[in-house]
Amino acid sequence: MVNLALKNISVELGRQQVVKDVSLEVKQGNFVGLIGPNGSGKSTLLRTIYRVIKPGSGAILLDGRSLQSFSLTESAKKLGVVGQFNQVNFDFSVFEMVMMGRTPHKGMLEADRQEDYAIALAAIKTVGMESYAHRSFSTLSGGEKQRIILARALAQQPQVLLLDEPTNHLDIKYQLELLAIVKALGIGVLAALHDLSLAAMYCDQLYVLKGGAVMTSGKPRQILTPGLVREVYEIDCDIKENPATGCLAITYYPVCGQV
Repeated sequence: MVNLALKNISVELGRQQVVKDVSLEVKQGNFVGLIGPNGSGKSTLLRTIYRVIKPGSGAILLDGRSLQSFSLTESAKKLGVVGQFNQVNFDFSVFEMVMMGRTPHKGMLEADRQEDYAIALAAIKTVGMESYAHRSFSTLSGGEKQRIILARALAQQPQVLLLDEPTNHLDIKYQLELLAIVKALGIGVLAALHDLSLAAMYCDQLYVLKGGAVMTSGKPRQILTPGLVREVYEIDCDIKENPATGCLAITYYPVCGQV
């Protein structure tokens, strides 16, 4: 089942076309990655899906239905979003932050229900933060905050999770923990990732963007080659399978004269 489909999406910002005729699919249970250099259109494409930006042309389908036909509240029930910057200006508790994810499921001025509390607590448990439920969100480390933002998205009970470079600014331990949690959810995931090793490790399917267009797509083992990395990122590398893990190991070569 295809949860999310983009059909020939183009986006223009400031009279410049930054996303060009992009088509992709996110099937139920699949972890799909968007890779490409800075400025390739990854974040713009995600922002278009979660309706911060309106596409100039093309269609976005959610469960086979045009996304534009959904109200913002309806689409918020189906699409969860985790970004890379999660600073808040108010001193909320962890539990209060996660409860915000229940907002699309409640009517205006409707009180929280026991069901909402149970769903929020379950989301906190899913990300392994149940002992932090009553802590102040502002006191958490960057990795802990990102897991709580993920729990807030999970409290929406989405069918598709959108991740905009969620491991930026996190140390290696939290990068691996966060993506492992997401991988185990069993829902459709579309993630913009800058780390090719992480993309190869966790993604079922990759779409490679450059200059706003899809250069190629496929399974990581099929498309991640030194030639592709050179063409897309303008750097040389060596790619081998790690015999201990079976994962692809990517070694980058420094630019001549810069070491």
